[in-house]
Amino acid sequence: MKPTMGSKNQSVKQRSSSTTEREFGGTLGATCIPIFLPLTVLYLISVVRSPAASVLQWPPPLPPTGHLWAPVAPALLLGWITLHVFLYLLPCGKVSEGLLLKNGTRLKYPINGFHALCISVALLMLLLWTDAPLGSLFELLLPLAVCAMGLSFVLSVYLYVRSFWAPHHALAPGGNTGNPLYDFFIGRELNPRIGGFDLKYFCELRPGLIGWVVVNLGMLMKEVELRDSPSLAMILVNSFQLLYVADALWNEEAVLTTMDIVHDGFGFMLVFGDLAWVPFTYSLQAAFLVVHPQSLSPVGAATIVLLNGIGYYIFRKSNSQKNQFRRNPMHPSVSKLETIATATGKRLLVSGWWGLVRHPNYLGDLLMAFAWSLPCGFSHLLPYFYVIYFTILLIHREARDERQCRAKYGLAWDAYCRRVPYRIFPYIY
Repeated sequence: MKPTMGSKNQSVKQRSSSTTEREFGGTLGATCIPIFLPLTVLYLISVVRSPAASVLQWPPPLPPTGHLWAPVAPALLLGWITLHVFLYLLPCGKVSEGLLLKNGTRLKYPINGFHALCISVALLMLLLWTDAPLGSLFELLLPLAVCAMGLSFVLSVYLYVRSFWAPHHALAPGGNTGNPLYDFFIGRELNPRIGGFDLKYFCELRPGLIGWVVVNLGMLMKEVELRDSPSLAMILVNSFQLLYVADALWNEEAVLTTMDIVHDGFGFMLVFGDLAWVPFTYSLQAAFLVVHPQSLSPVGAATIVLLNGIGYYIFRKSNSQKNQFRRNPMHPSVSKLETIATATGKRLLVSGWWGLVRHPNYLGDLLMAFAWSLPCGFSHLLPYFYVIYFTILLIHREARDERQCRAKYGLAWDAYCRRVPYRIFPYIY
């Protein structure tokens, strides 16, 4: 049916409308966070490479400006991203549809991230076989981080500018406030694409996440250079985090139902997180062990492995149950679970993993994060930065999700909260 003149005028009015809800401290947060996050990354890398590795050290061990740049760093970074663009475009794996958009359509996504990881690992093994100096990544951490941060700003500016040519239905729910600083930070466009190439989906799981594995391997090889063999602590950190990345890519389709893809715009917040924060702060434990080697007893190592295994089991089982229920609530594995009906027609799980706490996947995530830090011992606070940061992040994310669900489901959400009173930690929070 052709649109009437009235509907056309209404569309113009909608295009000019803006959202008013602001998160992350609003304009103040959007101004400060893009300044302090890059400084935090540089500070953490500098501290972890220092002999004291103390986050309370004053003055902080700031590097000379000459250490922030190496000509090879931008070549390595751009080469790495180019490789993953090529792997993203390979016609392997299946193609999956995302959730229903506001205009009634569904976007298609290539599910081939695990293939990209396997090819990346094979290329790394080839480099090791040819005696490539992967351990030099330890010295290149700062220049690589600087290049990744520069790329994050450039990409964020591009995304903000191009969003003004996007149709209104393509804008993110909270990214069209009319405040340039906030919209740049939070992201105006929900699913920016160049042709069929989805920029947010690509950055979410490809160069930064797999790059984290590469940085970890570089730290392991640096330890081999210094001490002839990797320590058990380094092997555990590499193994645990490789499992986490491999799991994310093996279950890549599940990311299509997450808040990042479904709700958040693609702006500086996600761009910086994907390309700079993840590979250069999530690898702090491995970098710490290069300068501060730790010894583990067999019993200690077994205990840490058990803790990581429990966390991974909770994380994987709860995420799989949620994703299956969202995609097909009549599937035999979830059809008998108890639910609460909502006015939107959707149902909320109140049994299974999601009857234990409201976010059992966060509980598993935090148990794994703690297990990643334990191989670094208890002499320094720095290796536990990830656990502390991630706890704050997940509590904040849970609060954002709580507000959205309460606004969306109303009384049904209140009933769900009475049935499942604990948010992340059973009988605690």
